[in-house]
Amino acid sequence: MAQALELYFDDEADAAVRGLWRRLDQAGVPSLATRTHGRHRPHVTFALASVIPPRTRDALREDLRLLSIPRLWLYSLSAFSASDAGLMISAVVDTELLAVHSAVHDVLAKKVKQPSAYYLPGSWVPHCTLAQGLEAPQVTAGFAALFPLAPIKARVSEVAVCDTHTGDTDPLLVTG
Repeated sequence: MAQALELYFDDEADAAVRGLWRRLDQAGVPSLATRTHGRHRPHVTFALASVIPPRTRDALREDLRLLSIPRLWLYSLSAFSASDAGLMISAVVDTELLAVHSAVHDVLAKKVKQPSAYYLPGSWVPHCTLAQGLEAPQVTAGFAALFPLAPIKARVSEVAVCDTHTGDTDPLLVTG
């Protein structure tokens, strides 16, 4: 089991990403919409660990109320180059986004089990996953189905801890 701290989008951005998922599925490329539990929501992941304990979640709830979470500009279509190849839209990185990410990780530091190094400050690449677990021909087909990609402006409407195996969420902040 893994737990992710995810930022979910406003209705318009959510619909735009779901539209991209549909285009991938229509092109024969399995999108995040149909992967694993099938309950995925368009999001950017801020942190991932095997466990984010209840007390840490409470501390995050308090901290998140004090932060101004910036809008996200999902801009660049790109691919994961790991053994679990996939497609993503990278978010434009600015000082405001990095400051919020760092503040969140200050709360999480030494309070979660087995944090993923991919999401730690200095290593994190903010992105919205479109597809995972692809073969090389599927990555190529996915690019063909989505390119050129119109940038997506996303307002964060909710921050939650998500169980990555079941899709169950524990909302920490709802902004609208």
